Amino acid sequence: MSNEANVGPMLPEAKSLVTEAPAPPSPDKQGRRGKQKQEKPASLWTDAWYDLRRRPMFIISAVLIAILLVMAFWPSLFTSIDPTNAQTCDLSTARQLPSVGHPFGKDSQGCDVFARTIYGARNSIVIGVTTTIITMVLGGLLGLFAGFRSGLIDSVSSRVTEIFFAIPPILGALLIAATFRDSGINSIMLVIAALAVLGWPMVFRIMRASVITAKSQDFVVAARAVGAGQWRIMFKHLLPNSLAPVIVVSTINLGGYIAAEAALSFLGVGVQSPDISWGLMIADARPRFLDASLPLFFPALFLSITVLAFIMLGDAVRDALDPKLR
Repeated sequence: MSNEANVGPMLPEAKSLVTEAPAPPSPDKQGRRGKQKQEKPASLWTDAWYDLRRRPMFIISAVLIAILLVMAFWPSLFTSIDPTNAQTCDLSTARQLPSVGHPFGKDSQGCDVFARTIYGARNSIVIGVTTTIITMVLGGLLGLFAGFRSGLIDSVSSRVTEIFFAIPPILGALLIAATFRDSGINSIMLVIAALAVLGWPMVFRIMRASVITAKSQDFVVAARAVGAGQWRIMFKHLLPNSLAPVIVVSTINLGGYIAAEAALSFLGVGVQSPDISWGLMIADARPRFLDASLPLFFPALFLSITVLAFIMLGDAVRDALDPKLR
């Protein structure tokens, strides 16, 4: 029998009561976390931009519009022929088919169709953009005041806009342009004025409805509570929070204004020679369309692409600014 004493089972080692502090994150992890916080959208506009950059429709339309803008304001980058110079036209080569140096052929006056199409982009886009800016400023400000003030101002302005809504846009613009065509006003300015007079009521109604909805929100009530003045509430709080639907509609309308200018020029009351626009080119080429279709086809193609690009841009902006569509 062994003389060694029986020893009971060994007790488990006592665990330390002091919890080890977690290791601090590495600099790389801290950098990634900081970068994620910086990239996180913080407002409606940054959130919309974050969403737009991932939409193929926005990317395609933005690229097309960028090319069109460069073509409109720097046409010499695309062609060395100046169609505004009558010496570049040669009647002996009228209705010539596409050839080297003249990829779109020539029209009935012997002018290069490609050069005229490039230079025609400027007036069409300038008319569309200028009309859009005027309608946004005029209709937006009137809608802001009417929606905020309510009462008699809102009632009178709403009745006035209903009168304008009763007038068909193209017919009204045709009447205005035809009436003042011989008054000595520049044809481009006349088209802009005719389209803007009939375009601002739509922006007014959208801004008014947006302001009426926004002025009952908590941030407006809080601004009143701290003693903010009416001007500060309107331009500091209501305007930024009511502008999104106006931007969407104006972007879509821009393409419509370009198409409306082409329609007025086609009817003979829009842009007049020696200025160049796609609508005017289509009107000049229409009588000889069966004999030479290219002088009409190419400006119509560029017009369609431009209108489609702005409508696609407006749809993409609408989807990005409306949280319900995400």
